[in-house]
Amino acid sequence: MAEWPDWWSWELELSPHLLKRMGDRGFDEPDLRLMLEDGSGYHADYEPGRWVVETRHAGAAWEVIVEPDPREKMLVVVTAYPIE
Repeated sequence: MAEWPDWWSWELELSPHLLKRMGDRGFDEPDLRLMLEDGSGYHADYEPGRWVVETRHAGAAWEVIVEPDPREKMLVVVTAYPIE
């Protein structure tokens, strides 16, 4: 497992985009929390200030995009999707 940054333990905030996509992509908030808990690594996203968490869900590889908000000490979950 990766060594996680300080923001990893912050409270989650789910973005409106994520909430819209959850049903479309077949997962809910408990699934998302498990995906984050089971994350195997992370790397910088192409969008500055965002990170890609590598994980699995339902036997498939997924990515969860997060954006730490240091002012509020919140980890905003922007979106999550399977890797195809």
